[in-house]
Amino acid sequence: MATTSNTATMDDPAANWKMLGTLWIVYGILRLVVALLMVLYSGTATVMFGALLVRVPDTTMMMETFHLFYAIGVVLAILQGIFGLLAGIALLGGKAAARFLSLVAGFLSVCDIPLGTTLGVYTLIVFVPRAGVQSASLRRSDASASRVGDWQTSPHGMASR
Repeated sequence: MATTSNTATMDDPAANWKMLGTLWIVYGILRLVVALLMVLYSGTATVMFGALLVRVPDTTMMMETFHLFYAIGVVLAILQGIFGLLAGIALLGGKAAARFLSLVAGFLSVCDIPLGTTLGVYTLIVFVPRAGVQSASLRRSDASASRVGDWQTSPHGMASR
């Protein structure tokens, strides 16, 4: 019985887009909340990081580096949230920009373990065109079929031409 629902989902891209849109909206809201909390608790994070710098000779450079990376983290969380929301709304609405926005959101979210990685990789798998991959694999199989006898074993045990 589970295979029927699986094949129905695979055959119906609109069902995938609806689920993916809902997940992107939830993820977008979550990332915007994270960005807000990072801004609200930046003072606490600075004090906590500063407490680790007791034995560091150049604390000013380390604090500036911390603030730079913290600001990049806040900006990344905001971008992930905005593009996640936009992608989710576009997917649910069936807009033409849904693919582009989803690819941007997926690319930005891949570095956010575990939710962003899972959602981003799935989105990239769904929306990256497969025609190029199939034609490349066909070219490889045709080339390998014509060169079956060309492979030799090198002295190191590696296959080479």
